[in-house]
Amino acid sequence: MPLTHQRLSGRSMAFVLAGGRGSRLHELTNSRVKPAVYFGGKARIIDFALSNALNSGIRKIALATQYKAHSLIRHCQRGWNFFRAERNEFLDILPASQRVSEGMWYRGTVDAVAQNIDIIDSYDIDYIVILAGDHIYKMDYEAMIRQHVETSAEVTVGCLTVDRPEASAFGCMAVDSRDRITSFLEKPADPPGLPDDPEKTLVSMGIYVFNWHYLRERLMEDMANEASSHDFGNDMIPEIVAKGTAQAHRFEDSCVRSRPDAPAYWRDVGTIDAFWKANIDLTDFSPDLDLWDRDWPIWTYSELVPPAKFIHDEDDRRGAAVSSMISGGCIVSGTEIRNSLLYTMCHTNSYASLQGVVALPYVNVSRHARLTNVVINRGVHIPEGLVVGEDPEEDAKWFRVSPGGVTLITQRMLDRREAEK
Repeated sequence: MPLTHQRLSGRSMAFVLAGGRGSRLHELTNSRVKPAVYFGGKARIIDFALSNALNSGIRKIALATQYKAHSLIRHCQRGWNFFRAERNEFLDILPASQRVSEGMWYRGTVDAVAQNIDIIDSYDIDYIVILAGDHIYKMDYEAMIRQHVETSAEVTVGCLTVDRPEASAFGCMAVDSRDRITSFLEKPADPPGLPDDPEKTLVSMGIYVFNWHYLRERLMEDMANEASSHDFGNDMIPEIVAKGTAQAHRFEDSCVRSRPDAPAYWRDVGTIDAFWKANIDLTDFSPDLDLWDRDWPIWTYSELVPPAKFIHDEDDRRGAAVSSMISGGCIVSGTEIRNSLLYTMCHTNSYASLQGVVALPYVNVSRHARLTNVVINRGVHIPEGLVVGEDPEEDAKWFRVSPGGVTLITQRMLDRREAEK
């Protein structure tokens, strides 16, 4: 059968790296790994990589976990349990389990794959897609796998196109006119321009496609190399670029858009400011990330909850939300809500006002509270009359205020504030 008529994703697997804490999210990752952090009203960050794989036709997925993985594993067990082994499809969760030696957890991204070589061998696949599990985007991996096969590359690297001044914060690719990678530069002071646009640079997305038999050999070599840091970006990719054939795949060539003029949407929500903004952006009239797209849905675990409810209709006590997203199970009781996102089962009470609020599940906001530009962790009870977001110096005494002026509120912070006042 000609290559153009084959669905290469059916001969591929996705290996999702989901073990990183995401320390820049501070208290949001104290009890959960970054890929398990909530996003978009009802989903988790991990759902984007998993949904992209599923929607691309990949039905063999492995998920490597390490740091505080319980929340992530439970989410996958509840929301991603529809794969059927009799149809040769599955989602395997691979916690760091000291499989090589009793003192060895996953030492890096390469090592996380290498420690599971025997499991991957059992999948009987030709191609493997290595994915980071902590980014927000929509992408058809089939297009990237196809480019990998058609160019006969040893590795194909998913790349974002960014302005040169911004590229210094990333691993950058210098490419030729055919997008063959000629050098890999880690956070260079002077990023290389593109042959077709000198003011742009390709930076790594942490997405790689390999032929499995080729990667297997490289993994065995890396495991025997005591000088290696066992990381794709630090070790394996630069070595292949220097000695072999590496191809850049531009994200805009496989980005899934809901409208032709939509930008190629990709976000790393690894800071409080980035997390807040990406959530609040969803309340725009026409957001760049379309969660309503039924052709490329974001699959997740959905709790069985009633519809959202809005109650009270008095001049100073009206349950209303404007330019906001209100999830199932929420009760907006006499509260004015603007440009905010409330996750499942949040409850706000009379005379409160919320502006630019991202409230994670099961938050309760008491009467007369006034909140502006805040992120509220799961299960927090906001006390009556609390005002946050109007006096940064006062807020910083009790809560975490980000460089961008967003305030993170957790229950422990509120308990400390109550104990010391």
